[in-house]
Amino acid sequence: MRGDLYRLRSRKGAVGHEQRGARYAVVLQTEALNTSTLIVAPTSTSAAPGLLHPKLDMEGTATVVLVEQMTAVDPERLGDFAGRVEPDEWSDIERAVKLVLGLL
Repeated sequence: MRGDLYRLRSRKGAVGHEQRGARYAVVLQTEALNTSTLIVAPTSTSAAPGLLHPKLDMEGTATVVLVEQMTAVDPERLGDFAGRVEPDEWSDIERAVKLVLGLL
């Protein structure tokens, strides 16, 4: 569901600045679309917050959403449910998505 946080199983073959290792991801895709993949954005605890990196508080851990690295994943890559994005955090994520896609 849109706004849910899941553990994201790592994928092999990441190159360059693509994210590696186990991390969490935010589901960006609306539930209205019934497709074989989900659009998600990975998170990071080491990247600095900014326009493209909205902040999340994951149980006391400062985390950012790497919106510029949103990608489509097979739902099988999603692991354990880890919570939901708060409404004020979600509006920052939506703003970043619009910025990345040139919709502002």
